[in-house]
Amino acid sequence: MKKNFDSLRAPVYRIIDPTITWMVRHRIHPNFLTTMGFVTVVAAGYLYHLDHVRWAGFFVLLGGTWDIFDGQVARVGGTASKFGAFYDSTLDRISEILVFLGLLSLYNSYAREWADVWMVYVIFVAMGGSIMVSYTRARAEGLGLDCKVGVMPRPERVVLLGLGSLAFGLMWNGLVLRGVIIILAASAAVTTIQRIVWVYQHAKDIPIEDPSLPGQ
Repeated sequence: MKKNFDSLRAPVYRIIDPTITWMVRHRIHPNFLTTMGFVTVVAAGYLYHLDHVRWAGFFVLLGGTWDIFDGQVARVGGTASKFGAFYDSTLDRISEILVFLGLLSLYNSYAREWADVWMVYVIFVAMGGSIMVSYTRARAEGLGLDCKVGVMPRPERVVLLGLGSLAFGLMWNGLVLRGVIIILAASAAVTTIQRIVWVYQHAKDIPIEDPSLPGQ
């Protein structure tokens, strides 16, 4: 699964290589790019709150682009640091929460139909699942395992939500957007389960060497 996603991302990296080289040459720090991505995604959440779904989708994709830039600039420019990795991951989680809060606001109205009220619960599942997808990878990495498996890691979630929002907005009474959110909720749950199973398969017989790590 990971190889399939990497093969899809490779053409994107080739396209942005000249921009990455320019940024490295001009010493643009990856933490600045991380901050720009965070501000952009916060704007996306606010635009969902205002029911400007197409613009929100554009900003979700733009935020994802900044996210690609910061990682590549850090690697190519040799400026990667532990704080940078921590800063990037932390802002990613906060920005995801804010986007889903914007979506909640989009559907949270007493004047809406029951279908919209039901979507509030689906969004909660999608938000919780997205956080758990990231947590399971981070927890596995803390145990020395490179857990990147799953049907819907973060870049793919960004593309699905961003493109779905930008292309369709609230067309057909928001039917496409509902479908996108339902897919996000279901795929996040599946990805979390896949990562739990993967870690079980690779770590079930490995003892915890560090006594400070929580056990069972």
